[in-house]
Amino acid sequence: MTSTHKVFHVEHVLHELKHYLPAQAPLMDFVHHNTLHAFQHLPFHEALRKAQTTLGYQVYLSIDQFRELYHAKRINDDILNNVIEKKKGAKKTTQWKYKLLHQELDGLPNPRIGALRGQWKKVFNIDLDSMVHPNLFRLISSYLDQGISIWHFPIENKSFLEAIKELERKSWVSLFKGKRAKKMLLDEHTTLEDLLTILVGSHPHLFEQYLFDQQFAHQGWSGMVSTVEDLPQTLLDRRQISLHDLIMLECLLEIDTIDYLLSSGWNGLGNTLENQLPSLLDPIEHSEVMEILSIFQEAFEWTYYDQVLAGIQQESKIPKRTGNKSFQGLFCIDDRECSFRRYLESIDPQCDTYGTPGFFSVEFFYQPIGGKFYSKLCPAPVTPKFLIKEIGDEKKRETELHFSKHSHNFYTGWIISQTLGFWSALKLFGNIFKPSMSPATASSLRHMDKFSQLQVDYDALFQQENGLQIGFKIEEMANRVEGMLKSIGLVDNFAPIVYAVGHGASSVNNPHYAAYDCGACSGRAGSVNARVVSKMANKPEVRAILKERGIDIPDSTIFVGGLHDTTRDEVVFYDDEIKDPIYQKLHEQHVKVFEKALDLNAKERSRRFESINTQLSPKEIHEKIRLRSVSLFEPRPELNHATNALCLVGRRELSKGIFLDRRSFLNSFDYRVDPEGNYLLNILKAAAPVCGGINLEYYFSRVDSEKLGAGTKLPHNVMGLFGVANGIDGDLRPGLPSQMTEVHDPIRLLLIVEHFPDVVLRTIQKSPETYEWFINDWVILASVNPETKEVQIFEKGQFYPYQPINKQLDHIREIESLLESNQENFPVYLIQQD
Repeated sequence: MTSTHKVFHVEHVLHELKHYLPAQAPLMDFVHHNTLHAFQHLPFHEALRKAQTTLGYQVYLSIDQFRELYHAKRINDDILNNVIEKKKGAKKTTQWKYKLLHQELDGLPNPRIGALRGQWKKVFNIDLDSMVHPNLFRLISSYLDQGISIWHFPIENKSFLEAIKELERKSWVSLFKGKRAKKMLLDEHTTLEDLLTILVGSHPHLFEQYLFDQQFAHQGWSGMVSTVEDLPQTLLDRRQISLHDLIMLECLLEIDTIDYLLSSGWNGLGNTLENQLPSLLDPIEHSEVMEILSIFQEAFEWTYYDQVLAGIQQESKIPKRTGNKSFQGLFCIDDRECSFRRYLESIDPQCDTYGTPGFFSVEFFYQPIGGKFYSKLCPAPVTPKFLIKEIGDEKKRETELHFSKHSHNFYTGWIISQTLGFWSALKLFGNIFKPSMSPATASSLRHMDKFSQLQVDYDALFQQENGLQIGFKIEEMANRVEGMLKSIGLVDNFAPIVYAVGHGASSVNNPHYAAYDCGACSGRAGSVNARVVSKMANKPEVRAILKERGIDIPDSTIFVGGLHDTTRDEVVFYDDEIKDPIYQKLHEQHVKVFEKALDLNAKERSRRFESINTQLSPKEIHEKIRLRSVSLFEPRPELNHATNALCLVGRRELSKGIFLDRRSFLNSFDYRVDPEGNYLLNILKAAAPVCGGINLEYYFSRVDSEKLGAGTKLPHNVMGLFGVANGIDGDLRPGLPSQMTEVHDPIRLLLIVEHFPDVVLRTIQKSPETYEWFINDWVILASVNPETKEVQIFEKGQFYPYQPINKQLDHIREIESLLESNQENFPVYLIQQD
């Protein structure tokens, strides 16, 4: 969709299609990303206008929803006036404010996608989608199946289209009703241009638009095929499929359907057009309603941003701490750790907590005991060169008898239903009232056996496996531990115990479980990474190298790995290596602090859940949270990243005195350790796409749950263990289900960096792909002067001073009573402690 082509070029059109189709990976590697990545080269609001006009996406809340937010005072009147004045000038503020709040507005522009192919239904009364899609989807699903199907696709080791051809040659029954399509399929000389000439006529300038119409009628399946074509490793059982194969088969099925319904004598679709249809390539015309929505959007966002920036500038009421540190905790930057860290610091003021991406700067593939495949445990764009193996005795996995492939056979299925079936029904009924862990539970703790060992050290006798180095050399370990510690500013004053705590999640009947785990670990639990970095940091040889580089970890400090299950609010420590009785006693004291913090964290989370009475005690609520996580009938085991809106990159003191309502990613950073911004560059290169990607996927899944989101979970069927669809014949659903987004406020991420603005500017300009996020306003960037707390906002390539409108925020002393008051998002409060 970049330029008009009078001559049809297949490669160009396929490239364009792949660029605009959803890029969601199979469920195993579900990683959040910017849903509208294809438009990211454009400024945010311009990109949204283009996405709405060309592809028909809903990209903002509706005008009625924005007006409701204004009347509920969730859009600040002063800030709305400021936004209008900034965009339209002071003289037009009153006029435009009337338009926003009262004027009857025209509807959104009609989308261009589907206009050409829609002529089949308008002119010939043929619904190609209902006639073609069911068979097409079943064929793709069967071919890509990863083990859920009892009967495998009959043709193996061939590409999708070649397998279909062999089926046609050898089967008694044809996929086609007529002879023409079958003959063209088997003819090696048939090209895509030949098929499009039949469907559209001799109008090559319409071919590209027809293919966009066709593929965006099932963007989920097309996007999945495109992803698997480019990244075949995203399927454990790899398949050879391409978008070209899919289009060829779909065009043949369309020709066959039209031949069957119209017999003969039909002309291509282009010959029936009386008026010229708008092209996807035409310039986007100005739309007043889209401009009004963009103004409302910015006012909604800045109502919240302004409170946060005001809170950062105002003096914290948390008393300064003196004395020795009890422990230090390294957590993922994940927003779900925000409140947990706050409770740890509140219960034990002598502890320090830090935030770093949850792979803890150690990138590798992981192979569990008895595992056939490798799991990537680092950010999705990274390709590791290392392999960590789990060592120990293989343990037999739990199973349930009625979960058997034999239940699908005619005879054994009848026997199982008449015997185990009754027991299964009773057990299912009992699960309603007393949910419990079962073999069907996706548990973060099953990722790695707590009592197994990990091969972290490089062994010269067993150097490589499948091109991967097994273990790390001492220098490689030191480089990664140094990078992590310096990036978060922890280079001295180490506590006796430093905990590296990864995170994961547990749930039942949840195909999107990977989205609940750690995004920095490619949608898997961070337990292995936490354990690996702890082993590295405990090595004397590594510490000796680190001492030469300015990081002096005393012999009295030990690192201990752990895992926080964010659904159950439980922490498991890999503490088997704590041998010293003194450290064992210290650890026992810390465990009690963690347990109390987890109870309080569960209570804070519970206010969003209708089924839990938030006024119960923290321990009672925590038990209900645990039961909820294993309930087969619970579509919301946790709300994941819902309500995320911030990313703070700086010292803990920057936000320690602010109640942020679990809405912030917290990445530790100390400008004094990194005055030139070298480590800051690595932080922002990860924070922009990871945190920004999470934020934007929630944004777009919330504003358009049907096209950009996955709709409700309730009718979802798992397709081949790689995607979900509505029913058995629906399109694959990209994005997030509404149960994960219904409480989310769709606002862009505000990324706040504690450093001098000139350093931040130089830093982001070093990386064009990172700079794009900020210059095009997909992520809003602010700098906080670490000496004066002056706030500056990045706009149009420069930083400009910002004075918050909120001059004074309310203080809060009792968070627990606040949590019991309502379920909605809270404003920003200053925390006051004695």
